[in-house]
Amino acid sequence: MTIVTISFAPGAYTVHAPATSANLGPGFDALGLALDLCDEVTAWVAEDGKTTVEVTGEGAGELPGDETHLVVRAMRETFAELGAQPVGLGLSCYNRIPQARGMGSSSAAITAGVTLANALAGGRLTRADEVRIAGRIEGHPDNIAPCLLGGFTIAWTEAGGARAVALPVAAEIRPTVFVPAVRGLTAHARAALPTTVPHADAAFNAGRAALLTHALTSAPSLLFPATEDRLHQGYRASGMPETATLVAQLREAGVAAVVSGAGPSVLALSPVPSGFEAGGSWLAHTLAVFAGGARVSAGRIPG
Repeated sequence: MTIVTISFAPGAYTVHAPATSANLGPGFDALGLALDLCDEVTAWVAEDGKTTVEVTGEGAGELPGDETHLVVRAMRETFAELGAQPVGLGLSCYNRIPQARGMGSSSAAITAGVTLANALAGGRLTRADEVRIAGRIEGHPDNIAPCLLGGFTIAWTEAGGARAVALPVAAEIRPTVFVPAVRGLTAHARAALPTTVPHADAAFNAGRAALLTHALTSAPSLLFPATEDRLHQGYRASGMPETATLVAQLREAGVAAVVSGAGPSVLALSPVPSGFEAGGSWLAHTLAVFAGGARVSAGRIPG
């Protein structure tokens, strides 16, 4: 038996983990896009043996400050795969991604944990390994993939776990995300889905998902028909009426709009007409596509 000895790196590492939008209409549980809005998480091995988490920005005062924090849990699972566990950890999280809005805040936390654990353990894992581990923690890799790889991603799961590829996005695409004040839960959104769907709807979505790959990478003029969906958005509409209404209003205005992930945020992949008013409590953010995926660099221990 080969025994692997791991010496944890001194000092700290910082990761910038981007927001993501999954599904993109027809690409249910498979397609995703990285957005230039990043959580910034710094981690280090705590010599005193304690685990502490400081959170500022989104989720401050709500998220746990101990071993139950999602970043720590992802770090622990990654360390377990590597065969070693530091006794204590220190984390400093500056969150910019809105929580529970369909913009991948949990995937960013998981990505941060996996990549930071890997960095502290000497970078023994490949990016493909990180996708596999993070996908296992998340349960489905459509948000994990763009967070780790950047750009537009296609993710799938096979016997060995989650896998993904990243494709370049046409330069003229600059998404707009409409974020509401209310929150949503992925579990509730999934509970609204039927156990079976008509064969015709499945075939419809397969064609649209293939067309969306072409539209996002090289033919943005096709984004409107490419973002049509019959598998999930209609079933979830009654649980998110404001979201469904905004998607319909945008599409009536000719915008390639979809529910972002499980909602309640709305993603517009084509330009929103000047003067369009979402109304209510919606905040619009026009964001660049985040290329390259989560970025880890040397950090600084606070204090």
